[in-house]
Amino acid sequence: MSVLEMRQVSKVHGLGAAEVTALREVDLTVGPGSMVAVMGPSGSGKSTLLTIAGTLEQPTSGDVLIAGVPVASMPAPERARVRRRSIGYVFQDFNLLPGLTALENVTLPLELDGTAARAARDAGMQALELLDLTDRAAWFPDQLSGGERQRVAIARAVVGDRRLLLADEPTGALDSVNGEAVMRLIHAATRRGVAAVVVTHDAQLASWADRVVFLRDGRVIDRTVPPPGPESLLTPGPGR
Repeated sequence: MSVLEMRQVSKVHGLGAAEVTALREVDLTVGPGSMVAVMGPSGSGKSTLLTIAGTLEQPTSGDVLIAGVPVASMPAPERARVRRRSIGYVFQDFNLLPGLTALENVTLPLELDGTAARAARDAGMQALELLDLTDRAAWFPDQLSGGERQRVAIARAVVGDRRLLLADEPTGALDSVNGEAVMRLIHAATRRGVAAVVVTHDAQLASWADRVVFLRDGRVIDRTVPPPGPESLLTPGPGR
């Protein structure tokens, strides 16, 4: 069963002369253990695709299924529960809570879902360690650099047992070394069965994916399998 399925999804903003179509009859299926990169020029609908896939925004028409369950027709509290339990996000602006430490930001979703504090802390520290951030665990977001805040946001998105990871330009604020560390963490999540959708303009980042989907003016204009990326030098990814 697919983790994410979008069927003929369209999104229209505004009315009349101000009407703008952000997505036009988009189909997208992402199975467990696979990573899909979404590319396209600015304004092509990439970020809208992510927010609809993650139930943060409702489509104007079409269906969105998470693990086979239609979510567009769910009451808002149920959609929120699906987001908290099943979906991890990495936003361009990080969305870290300023009053919580790096570790508290990472562990908050787990604790909200009922994970014991000790277990949540252990999982959070493990995620921070993978991104070389254990010495920043007690720091607040305004004490961190942009790259460090991005890595904390990545750790928060992949910690726990989420089935779907959605990332909007996840390496945009990072240098090449830390960018590679982030992609290794996302790739490691897919090896555990997580489905990932990564919006990017960076062809090097897209080379980590199993498939690349190209958007223009809200439409899917091409789908392709990228050439082997850096991770293929270690272990072949799914579908290769």
